[in-house]
Amino acid sequence: MTISSFTLAAILLGFAVSWIPRVAPVVLVKYKGLPNLVVRFLKYLPVSILFALTLSSLMEERIGNFPMLKGLEVLAALPTFWVAFRTKNLLYAVVTGIACMAVLRFIF
Repeated sequence: MTISSFTLAAILLGFAVSWIPRVAPVVLVKYKGLPNLVVRFLKYLPVSILFALTLSSLMEERIGNFPMLKGLEVLAALPTFWVAFRTKNLLYAVVTGIACMAVLRFIF
């Protein structure tokens, strides 16, 4: 089986496009540290991502309508947030959310 030069170029360009953005930041940060402003900004990323994922799972979107809250999910999220805030333990929060959702689905 022969590979044309176009196919080989496409494979190599695809490799470069996917490899460079993943490796370049690691190499650049390894030899030269990040400014304090960037480090402080990056500390907020996990919280922001977790909030965005949580909010998107609590909302129902339909084309042409405003987003609406999902009733059972919001009811299960309330004790989950309380446990997460009080214990600061992700495992307890996840178990609480799963248990609350299971009980609510069993009841309703």
